Amino acid sequence: MTTIAVTGASGFCGSHIATTAAARGADVLCVGRRPGPVGRHTPWDATRQVPDLSGADLVVHCAAAVGDPAPGSTAEATMHAVNVDGTARLLQAAAGRPVVWVSSASVYAPIPGRARITEDHPVRGHLNAYGRTKAAGEALALAAGAVVLRPRAVYGAGDPHLAPRLLSRVRHGLLMLPGPSVRLSLTAVENLTDACLTAADWPPGAYNIADPTPYDRDEAIRTVLRAHGVRTRIGHIPLPAARAAAAAARTPARLRPRAEPPLTRYAVDQLAHSVVLDVSKAQSRGWTAGRTLKDYETALLSGRTTTARPAR
Repeated sequence: MTTIAVTGASGFCGSHIATTAAARGADVLCVGRRPGPVGRHTPWDATRQVPDLSGADLVVHCAAAVGDPAPGSTAEATMHAVNVDGTARLLQAAAGRPVVWVSSASVYAPIPGRARITEDHPVRGHLNAYGRTKAAGEALALAAGAVVLRPRAVYGAGDPHLAPRLLSRVRHGLLMLPGPSVRLSLTAVENLTDACLTAADWPPGAYNIADPTPYDRDEAIRTVLRAHGVRTRIGHIPLPAARAAAAAARTPARLRPRAEPPLTRYAVDQLAHSVVLDVSKAQSRGWTAGRTLKDYETALLSGRTTTARPAR
């Protein structure tokens, strides 16, 4: 029986990976601060410890600090400790075992020409600490010969980030978005999970992971909200005004270093520009994305998962 170590197995992506690995017959070692949903637990504080990966045949590294913290904040320092220093400790412990390292499309440079991003797109010029630290962490992983997966905006049952943020920003039946609608890639957690569990045999390097086709931004957001029982109108803020609002939000954010700014340059960039991932490299290894937003909506509306209500 193959033993798969999943770091961050108590989190959103990690829990899906651990559960699916166990369902496919693997022995699962959940590595992190808290136990995962299945298997055995090995405690690990990524900010200061080298994990014990004894007995693992494969390591899937999902543990990460996420968010969009204010520059210079404690949260930013923690993000570096987890995403960069923690990666170095993880790779030290892996000691020659195959590693699948879950990165992010946030590593890609926020420049024109993102309507069809291949893995050769520049990795630089990041607008926040998350992009910077994920890029630095994946550079270590690539140098060590790992398979690095780059999903974008992962969603699914138990998502603690994408859907809650959208729901919290609905006001009186209206959600305001920067600029007109664009084409965007999203990644169902099931698609990422399948890639993580099949990528160990892929040649080392970076691979984009996303749903079969990109989505119209406004329609995708309506689908997510509708899946949670929320029907709303979408309004459009002129892009210059959205950028100005994000810049203005930086000053009060510095006064509250533990809180994320309500609007950031990164958020505006990610919502206002087409960002479409070319997944042909992963497909050439035999991987196929099988899930879409429609499946997510159907599952939520059928009552198979718990829905969240918007903050108003």
